[in-house]
Amino acid sequence: MKADRAKVTRLLKTARGQLDGILKMVDDDRYCIDIANQILATESILHKVSREVLRAHMQDCVKEAVMAGNSDEKIDEILALVDKISK
Repeated sequence: MKADRAKVTRLLKTARGQLDGILKMVDDDRYCIDIANQILATESILHKVSREVLRAHMQDCVKEAVMAGNSDEKIDEILALVDKISK
């Protein structure tokens, strides 16, 4: 992985902590809107991690493939990921 490992790790640990908090909120029978807001906050962090990993992939892996003349596979991978995101 070419992404900033420290940044990705920090964000994922934050998301994990939020998930643990959400589970506790569910166990404590907290207000639904409060739980939904925490879920949205966790999703936001995961999207940020995904963007970081994809950005690094494009700046390194895709760039190398283009320079080597075999970019079709990398472009197809990105398009498949975009298809998953847009569903």
